[in-house]
Amino acid sequence: MKLTRASSYALHAVVYMAREKGTALVAAETIAKDQSIPEKFLPRLLKPLVSAQILLSRKGPGGGYRLARPSSLISMLEIIEAVDGPIQGLVPMNNGKAAARLDSRLQAICDQSAGQVRKLLGAIRISELTRR
Repeated sequence: MKLTRASSYALHAVVYMAREKGTALVAAETIAKDQSIPEKFLPRLLKPLVSAQILLSRKGPGGGYRLARPSSLISMLEIIEAVDGPIQGLVPMNNGKAAARLDSRLQAICDQSAGQVRKLLGAIRISELTRR
C-alpha cells in the first residue's frame, strides 16, 4: 500500500492537533508551518475531514480546526478514505471471453486484499499515532 501525499499530510495534521492542541482551535497556517505542509494546500485538504466529521472548523478571527471527537475514536482508515476515497481492489479488465475468468479471480483477490488493508487501518487509532 502507498499513502498519497494528501493522506499523509492529513494524517500529520490530525496527529498534530491530537498531540499538541487537544480541543483548542488551531489555525491552518500554524499546522502548515509546524508540519511543513504547503499553506495553500492544507485548507483544501482539511475540508473533506470536516465533511467526514473528523474535524470541526470555525471561520474568522480566532477560528481554526480541532478534532470533532477524541483521537481514540478516529481511525487511520477514516482519514485516508475522507481524503482519497474508498480503499478498494481494482483490476483492469481485459477484453475477451478467455480473460474474463482470470480477471474475475484477480478481482476477488484484490477485493480480499483491500478488505484486509481496510480492516488493519480501521483498527489503528490516531491516539496510537500520537505517542512519541
